[in-house]
Amino acid sequence: MSVRLKLFAMMFLEFFIWGAWLPMIFGYLPSLKFEPWQQTLILNAFPASAILAMFFSNQFADRNFAAEKFLAVSHLIGGLAILGCAYVTDFWSFFILMLVHCVFYVPTISITNSIAFASMKDAQEEFGIVRMGGTIGWIAAAWPFTFILVDWEAVTAAKPEGLVSWVEAALKNGLAGAALQEGTKWTYIVAGVASLLLAVFSLGLPHTPPKKAAEGESGSLAWLEALRLLKHPFVLVLWLVTFVDAFVHNCYFNWTGSFLGAATTAGGVGIPGNWIMPVMSVGQIAEILTMFVLGMTLKNLGWRTTMILGVLGHAARFAVYSLFPEHPWLIVAVQVLHGICYAFFFATVYIFVDEFFPKDMRSSAQGLFNVMILGGGALVANAVCPTLIQSTFKTGDVTDFRGLFLVPLVSAVVAAVALALFFHPPKINSDKTA
Repeated sequence: MSVRLKLFAMMFLEFFIWGAWLPMIFGYLPSLKFEPWQQTLILNAFPASAILAMFFSNQFADRNFAAEKFLAVSHLIGGLAILGCAYVTDFWSFFILMLVHCVFYVPTISITNSIAFASMKDAQEEFGIVRMGGTIGWIAAAWPFTFILVDWEAVTAAKPEGLVSWVEAALKNGLAGAALQEGTKWTYIVAGVASLLLAVFSLGLPHTPPKKAAEGESGSLAWLEALRLLKHPFVLVLWLVTFVDAFVHNCYFNWTGSFLGAATTAGGVGIPGNWIMPVMSVGQIAEILTMFVLGMTLKNLGWRTTMILGVLGHAARFAVYSLFPEHPWLIVAVQVLHGICYAFFFATVYIFVDEFFPKDMRSSAQGLFNVMILGGGALVANAVCPTLIQSTFKTGDVTDFRGLFLVPLVSAVVAAVALALFFHPPKINSDKTA
C-alpha cells in the first residue's frame, strides 16, 4: 500500500469514528432523561479534551513520542470506552466513558494531521486529497444507519414482494420516538469497532519520530512556543475568528438533527429517523468536491478570501434554516454548503498553520488552533444550545425554533467581516518557519 493510500485510510477511519456517534448524540441524551446541565457536561467532554490535548498529549507527540504509536494506544483505549457507552444509561457511567474516549480520541485529530504533513512534499496540493479520506469516512459512517434504524415490524407488515420492494419499504419506515433512541446505541458500537481497527492499522503508518526542540530551546514547552506566536496580530485575529466559526459550526451539530427530525407543526422538517444522518452527510459528500479544488482555490484566491467564503457558507445555511423550514428539499439541498464551510475554513486553517509555524512544534501549533476548533467554540455552543432548544420545545413556539438559527447566522457574518478587515498575513518563508 502506498504512503498516500495509507494516509487516506488513516483519515477515513479517524473521521468514521467521530461521524458514527456525533450526529445522533444530541437527540439521544434527552431520551436518557438527562438534564440540560448533564447533557452539557457530556457534550463538553470533547472540547475540554481538545484544550487538555494542547497542554499534554500534543507535547508528547511533538517531542517525546512517535506519532503512529501514540495513535495506536489512544485508539485502543478510546475505542473500548466508546463501546461501553452503548451499554450504559445512567449519567455518571455514560459521562465517565465519554470523557475517557474524548481524552484519548481528540489529540489524534492533530496527530493524524501531523503524520500526514510529515509525509507530504506539497501540503497545499496533497492535504486536500488525503483529508478527503476523512470526509468519505464520515459519510460511510452515516449511510448504513438507513438500514439499521429501521422499523422492521412496519416493513414486515407492508409485505414487500421482491428485493426492490423490500428496500423501498425499509427506507420508508425509519424508527421514531423511543425505538429510534434505543437503536441509537448502535452508533457507539460501530464507532468502537472502527477505533479498535484504527489502533491496529496505526502500527503500519509511516514512522513519524518525535521532534526535539532546537538548540537552545530544549527546556521549552512546544505549546508555550505556539502560544507566543499569538503576539502576531494576524495570528491572534485568525485564532479568535476560529473560535467564532467553531461556535457556529457546533450550533449546526447541536440543532440540525433535532430540526430535521421534528414535526413540521413544531417548526421542523419532518425527516424520518433513519434518514437524519444521511441527510446531514450530504454536506460531507459535497466536501469531497470542495477538497479536490481546495489547492487551486488557495492559489487563486489566497488565504483570506478562501476563509471568508468558508465562514459565509455557515451564514447562508442558517439563513435557509431560519427562513424556509417548510421546504424540505431546500433544507436538504443547502447541506452541500458544509463542504465550503469545512474545507474553505477549517482545512485551510490547518494548512496555514503548517505553513506558518516552526517545524519543531507543528503538532502543538495544530493543537493551538484545535483549542478553538474543537475546544472553545464547542464549549460555548454545548453550554447554551441544549438549554435553548429545550426551552423552545417546551414553549412549542415555531417562531422561536426558527429564530434559534439567527444566533449563529449573525455570528458568522461578524467573523467574516473581522477576517476581511484585520487578517493580513505576511508572505511565508520558504523554509516554513515563522
